[in-house]
Amino acid sequence: MTAKRSPQERMEQLYRLIERHNRLYYIENAPEISDAEYDRLMKELKELEQQYPHLVREDSPTRRVGGGVLEEFVTVEHARPMLSIENTYDENEIREFHQRVIRILNHEPEYVTELKIDGVAVSLLYENGRFVRAITRGDGIRGDDITANARTVRVLPLLISYREKLEVRGEIFMARNDFERINKERALSGEPLFANPRNAAAGTLKHLDPQEVARRNLRLFVYAGFPAVALSTHWETLEFLSRLGFPVNPHRVCGNLEKAIAACREWEKRRFELPYPIDGMVIKVNSIRDQDILGATSKSPRWVVAYKFPATQETTVIEDIVVQVGRTGILTPVAILRPVHLAGTTVSRATLHNFDEIARLDVRIGDTVFVEKSGEIIPKVVKVVKEARTAKVRPVPVPLKCPVCGSDVVKDPEEVAIRCPNVGCPAQVKERIIHYAERKAMDIEGLGEKVVDLLVEHLGVRDYGDLYYLKPEQIAALDRMGEVSGANLVASIQKSKTRPLPNFIYGLGIRHIGSRTAEILANHFASLDDLAGADENVLSAIPEIGPTTARSIREFFTNRRNLAILEKLRAAGVQFKKQESSAGPGPLSGKTFVLTGTLKRFTRQEATQRLAQLGARVSETVSRKTSFVVAGEKPGSKLEKARNLGVRVIGEDELINIFKTYEVKN
Repeated sequence: MTAKRSPQERMEQLYRLIERHNRLYYIENAPEISDAEYDRLMKELKELEQQYPHLVREDSPTRRVGGGVLEEFVTVEHARPMLSIENTYDENEIREFHQRVIRILNHEPEYVTELKIDGVAVSLLYENGRFVRAITRGDGIRGDDITANARTVRVLPLLISYREKLEVRGEIFMARNDFERINKERALSGEPLFANPRNAAAGTLKHLDPQEVARRNLRLFVYAGFPAVALSTHWETLEFLSRLGFPVNPHRVCGNLEKAIAACREWEKRRFELPYPIDGMVIKVNSIRDQDILGATSKSPRWVVAYKFPATQETTVIEDIVVQVGRTGILTPVAILRPVHLAGTTVSRATLHNFDEIARLDVRIGDTVFVEKSGEIIPKVVKVVKEARTAKVRPVPVPLKCPVCGSDVVKDPEEVAIRCPNVGCPAQVKERIIHYAERKAMDIEGLGEKVVDLLVEHLGVRDYGDLYYLKPEQIAALDRMGEVSGANLVASIQKSKTRPLPNFIYGLGIRHIGSRTAEILANHFASLDDLAGADENVLSAIPEIGPTTARSIREFFTNRRNLAILEKLRAAGVQFKKQESSAGPGPLSGKTFVLTGTLKRFTRQEATQRLAQLGARVSETVSRKTSFVVAGEKPGSKLEKARNLGVRVIGEDELINIFKTYEVKN
């Protein structure tokens, strides 16, 4: 029997869980739980913190507004915080909100009720009638500058008739038909599919190519504005913004509490009639004077509440449970359902996430179950109807071997996932090859999903090592290829042999190794062999590498099948060493630089590359061994740490002088 956790242990577990789900939702755009499940975790943590205030951590997620920001974009501080909205899930909670408002105001307020668009919150800034900047919500205090991408949103006005400074807030989203079109295109090109329109919109806004953003046809509705002109109500603000040419959602109601609740009931039933996704309703006190009186907590305004629609649920029967094997080898159980109509579509499959989830739900083949789908999120099994269970149901055993290749599966004690460690597993082969060929990895042009299918199914390619032994005539003989395509693909494969070490490390598809982590590893090791020979202690000693990542690296380089593939690559002539300058050690060899803040003349990647040309090492963390910290605009905590440690701090002008001194060219 599992021992009951102490309050402190449970709080620490909740801190980790919530932070992980924050990152999945706000940073990676790949949520694993519903909003309701997330709110339940937050509610439990808040209750524990109220009971045990001496155990509350300074960095508790209850003290935060939202997620973090990405390094690829300039970080900008909001003129006024973009607070989050308190969520409710039933009419009683709406009425409780109403009573709290009355207690503060001493009168019945008027409300405006609007559709809650399921997109990405943004702040739009205008000066002298011109659009000048767009910022994502980020952590509520600072967000990403996405101005170039926001300009591609066709309904966003670039010029308005209002000449004073104006901040407008709204939601950028993707329509259902555009979401379906983009996912079909991604499926054809072998790219991972977006889970739902909200994730598609978030991923698009963080794309580094504005031309690609424009092609995806994002939309906008605005819901707030802060003009210099005095306005007395929220309704007036929406009308003012509409007159200026901003798209304001027409589906809104102004009135008392009962009208607000009636609007929630109506749109809960009608939500799938809309061409864009909504996940609830927002109820706002109309009077701006009343809003000012009500004020806000550190996290949420007291004059607004969101009513989140419950996930649509239906009952059906699990006819079978199959196990799928993904690119990284994770075994995912999937329920094959008796087809059921759910949230506007017919559903015949639902994720069970992992085998711990099967045990928690006590799911068996033949069970009657509830399945749910919030908007376009992949359907999942949420509850077993135990009363309907018969003697014919069959339990689902936890697999000991991969169902595809027969390898012994492994389970990390700190994770719930079960994995097949064999990179040569046929279920993983195609996805691993596609990943290896990505632009951020080995950049093999022409090696999309369809071509990989042909190579695996007709030419016996079993791993990315086999690519380097293909002949042009073999490829030319494949369906719809030809001599030119065969020659071009082989040339692209051969060209990839000299890709830089960070790209090579990333392309290997080691778990937990993204492109940035690959760069960090390449900065510490001169060759792939050096990385392969490092033990967990050496790896964990690197400031940016944690024990989980270190363990994953060791698992990869001790797997005999992986080693065999690496030998194929070595024999084919793939470059295993870091590409050093022909001029020998650089003048900054032995020096370590840390970059913080925004540079005007360079991107972070450009500055890093130039320093590397001079032999310097660029790190993400400041320590006593750091030689220089380069501080741009709005530097972060690294600057303070450098000063505390006595590390020399230089500005961008001094960095440019270093480049000029040693004649680093663009």
